[in-house]
Amino acid sequence: MRNEPKEIPVYVFMGFLGSGKTTFAVDTLVRQGFTESTPTLLLAFEDGEIEYDVKELEEENIHLEIIEEEDFTSEKLLELGRKYNPENVMIEYNGMWELDRLFQIKVPAGWTVIQVISFVDATTFDLYVNNMKKIMMDQLRNADMIIFNRCDENTKTAEYRRSIRAVNRRAQVIFEDKDGKPMDMNEEIVLPYDIDSDVIELGEEDFGLFYIDAADNPDKYLGKKIKFKAQAHRPSNYKSNEFVPGRFAMTCCADDIAFIGFKSYYKGAKTLKDRDWVIVEGTIQKEFYPEFQGEGPVIYADSVSMTGPAADDLVYFN
Repeated sequence: MRNEPKEIPVYVFMGFLGSGKTTFAVDTLVRQGFTESTPTLLLAFEDGEIEYDVKELEEENIHLEIIEEEDFTSEKLLELGRKYNPENVMIEYNGMWELDRLFQIKVPAGWTVIQVISFVDATTFDLYVNNMKKIMMDQLRNADMIIFNRCDENTKTAEYRRSIRAVNRRAQVIFEDKDGKPMDMNEEIVLPYDIDSDVIELGEEDFGLFYIDAADNPDKYLGKKIKFKAQAHRPSNYKSNEFVPGRFAMTCCADDIAFIGFKSYYKGAKTLKDRDWVIVEGTIQKEFYPEFQGEGPVIYADSVSMTGPAADDLVYFN
């Protein structure tokens, strides 16, 4: 009988230089004893502002390897796997490198990415989004957890959270103050529509906030009647009675546009064409969404009627 390779969990830390990756790694691996002294390989792809204490790491059975860009190959990873035979692998990834390289490279048998954490310096977030949009957005889209550090009372936490939720539904978003302590985020979206009315009627500009709030709180909308204007989209793998009514939304910056919407069921869906403007009336239910890694809203439409375009092609999250 062939023995299957043992699963070795791989944890990836992403972020630009100075975003807090090394500080987090040291605190997690050494001070919190995350790996419980089991053999661990720590791969670092850049020299950060904070240096690792090699002796301190070795006391926890953690082996540090600094990888230069030209050495980031399948052969090098296989060599290190044989050398250390780790039970855990931690990767501090260089924030300036394309992420495709990390996810496409062949790794030793059994290495499995368990969690991807992206670190963001809140004081430079807007600057990086405006000047290095693609790299920043790749980090945000691929993360399971996003940690904004160095936050203060002026940090646009609500705006940042809503923008990220529009492009990455599964990620947990955490804000930390300048001392590294989690900030109390009991902020509540002020909704511009009446959720307790017999029928929730969304204004043309309300869809963005509805999308965020309903996705975060599907039970709050369960069984509610709703009416709204949207554009139709029919993915190629959808059945004849399925489509997505949604809107194009501005996320983190003016050049980053995403189509957002919820799966809907309607008997005449197959007659709809992409980007048709429609008025949808129906009832909100919920079902499992793979991209949410949990349940999310769906709409059972009673009627879908053609209409003219909205005054603004885009919706926003404020």
